[in-house]
Amino acid sequence: MQLGLIGLGKMGGNMRERLRLAGHEVVGYDRNPDIADVASLAELVERLPAPRVVWVMVPAGDPTRQTVEELGELLSPGDVVIDGGNSRFTDDKVHAEQLAPKGIGYVDCGVSGGVWGLQNGYALMVGGTDEDVAKAQPIFDALKPEGEFGFVHAGGVGAGHYTKMVHNGIEYGMMQAYAEGFELLEASEIVDDVPGAIKSWRKGTVIQSWLLDLLDRALDDDPKLAKIAGYAADSGEGRWTVEEAIRLGVPLNVISASLFARFGSRQEESPTMKAVAALRHQFGGHAVKEDADG
Repeated sequence: MQLGLIGLGKMGGNMRERLRLAGHEVVGYDRNPDIADVASLAELVERLPAPRVVWVMVPAGDPTRQTVEELGELLSPGDVVIDGGNSRFTDDKVHAEQLAPKGIGYVDCGVSGGVWGLQNGYALMVGGTDEDVAKAQPIFDALKPEGEFGFVHAGGVGAGHYTKMVHNGIEYGMMQAYAEGFELLEASEIVDDVPGAIKSWRKGTVIQSWLLDLLDRALDDDPKLAKIAGYAADSGEGRWTVEEAIRLGVPLNVISASLFARFGSRQEESPTMKAVAALRHQFGGHAVKEDADG
């Protein structure tokens, strides 16, 4: 089938290639003219036969909102817009309601697979009506990994991004557990081969996973991770997961702690730990390390 794809960065560009390898026609637009197939969204729409399916793969927030609004003025009744970015699930209802009076369908799709998706396929978590999802099913089938797993029509509009949000929250917790295990091994005077210990977990253990494989890969390149700053950003989905846990009264102890650990990584020196050190000194006379600046 034919697909319009907006946003040809690390994810979008590889998705275009995977779809073309599967025999689909993809018309891609990007602000970078060197990688785009067309010069504007209007030209992209003109190149596609109706009914059209247009996949938006741009950063969440204003870039996605502006793109959806512009597509609403260009597309025709019966067309479908797919938001494959990391949008907050609450935005999906707004987008769907904007497009519905024009007869344009809307599907939200959480996408996981990163830069490895071209080779391994992408896990796809989709929300929308059965009719709108069916219009894009050949595209989903080409992007997903081979076999029965890797795709779910999770529910109505918003369900795809909600599922991806929870997925990313779990990812936060798993990454934090592996990272803490690495630090404990590094601190031990007993273990001599930390990269080898990580490597030994990759097969035959209950904690084997793709994330563990990637940690092993990073240690092959830099056994002490000395070249990497201890700073971890967050895309927003971890925060949204914790907010939903608070709204629904669901205890998310590990995911919440992993999110706050990322916040802590951004402090050159933690004011919290300064206060803890001061309190220990006040009640127990414990030594306080003097600040180098005074």
